Amino acid sequence: MGDSYAMKSGSKYASEIHHSRTSSEMARNVEKSVDRDEQEMARLGKRQELRRNFGFMSMLGFSCTLMITWEGLLTVFVYGLTDGGPAGLVYGFLFCWVGYFTVVASLAEMVSMAPTAGGQYHWTFLFAPKSCRNFLSFVTGWQSVLSWQACLASAAYLGGTIMQGLLVLNYPSYDFHRWHGTLLLFAVITVALLFNTYLAKQLPKIEGAVLIVHIVGFFGVLITLVYLAPHGSAHDVFVKYLNSGGYDKGTSFFVGLITTVFAFVGADGAIHMSEEIINASTVVPNSLVASIGLNGAMGFSMLIAILFCIGDIESALSTPTGFPFIEIFRQAVNTNAGATAMSAVVLSLMIFATIAVLAAASRMMWAFARDNGLPGSRFISQVEPRTKLPLYSVGLSVMITMLLGLINIGSSAAFNAVASLVVSGYLSSYTLPMILLLHKKIFHPSSIHYGPWRLGRVFGIFCNVFGLSWIAIVMVFSFFPADRTALSAQTMNWSCLLWGGTMIIGIASYFGYLRGRYNGPVVEGDIVEQVRGV
Repeated sequence: MGDSYAMKSGSKYASEIHHSRTSSEMARNVEKSVDRDEQEMARLGKRQELRRNFGFMSMLGFSCTLMITWEGLLTVFVYGLTDGGPAGLVYGFLFCWVGYFTVVASLAEMVSMAPTAGGQYHWTFLFAPKSCRNFLSFVTGWQSVLSWQACLASAAYLGGTIMQGLLVLNYPSYDFHRWHGTLLLFAVITVALLFNTYLAKQLPKIEGAVLIVHIVGFFGVLITLVYLAPHGSAHDVFVKYLNSGGYDKGTSFFVGLITTVFAFVGADGAIHMSEEIINASTVVPNSLVASIGLNGAMGFSMLIAILFCIGDIESALSTPTGFPFIEIFRQAVNTNAGATAMSAVVLSLMIFATIAVLAAASRMMWAFARDNGLPGSRFISQVEPRTKLPLYSVGLSVMITMLLGLINIGSSAAFNAVASLVVSGYLSSYTLPMILLLHKKIFHPSSIHYGPWRLGRVFGIFCNVFGLSWIAIVMVFSFFPADRTALSAQTMNWSCLLWGGTMIIGIASYFGYLRGRYNGPVVEGDIVEQVRGV
């Protein structure tokens, strides 16, 4: 008995030693990873200022819930139904999925080379000729900052208006007003502010948990929809085209792509969190590619399911809730309560997406301000020393969203015009670094200093070429109005005007107020000397 006790005690002691060694090894691995990240930052001339607390799973959750592809697809479903119809949505999704994959793969290769929060504008500066790299870098950074601020306002607005849609569904006597939507927008952005400040330390764990909700919610909605809703025919899904917008069949298909493009918007979100991720040069590329694969598969599955279960398309398009998916859910379960429960899943994930968008938008703004790319850069670029958070850029991003939300009170068309900057701003911010990298791959391959994650020469060139061609097609048709048969100030697509106008303002700022202030990413001399001494 004593021997048995001794054996148990010895086993327990050995287990404790093993556990202690494992913990020590893990701590050493984390320390090595942090050292590696700081060295990579130092080689780029940047000092580590933010706290690194994201890993692969938390960043995968961050990327997936920021894009919320299957949920986002439902919220802008009406555009694809109007232009292209069911068949247009199916084949358009596959086209956009491949296009987005090649773009994201190109971005993943670049972030592995230079994992900084600035992302696209930093890479543009690294790849561009010296004669014009400051200007090209500024234009890219300007577009990126604007697109993320527009995306934040759009995400909060969608969260608020989905709530209004549910009020219309459950309370027929509800008197719909735009200012109600603005107040609900304020509520959504306030929740996002709470999670990005007071609960910021818990954000990695929260994003990991939200990933589970993102996946479980998908199956909950999908199974309920497929099991209870009446099913249409394969012809209605894979063959039936609609061109209710008044375009010919081919043009209508391309105009309707905006539904899928919007569903994948924000694919570069993880890039702007690079300075808060352990092993960023490998974790960020892996999370980018994995999120496109996972979200694409769930988005396509949900699209097929909802097209089979769509029921009366005209009723869905003319629903007083403003969101066809709410009416489709109601027809499927035949009760307002069931439709509300299903829609609540989409709503909750839209709110969590707003939290992630605020994090990425504020980091993008902070990074560009750190390099003197914005008016008031000295103020915006400050990092609160205790929390190691860019609180000023977080607060400013929230303030901008609230101010944009006020536009909705006067005119929803004016607000939607601002929100339309999302697609054009994102895609234009990807274009220059991809063009410059492709040029280097073809003409100066030896000058490229790849990171640990790379595509290979042939596949890399293919991704760059296909991605750029896809961006060109999507950007052109993103400027088309959804319905050309009854154009008015309310239905006109103002994104071309807004995109061109913001470009002019940015260029004027560069040659005016910011002249001589923005000279590309700031290189901190003491950091460079430190790297040379290693």
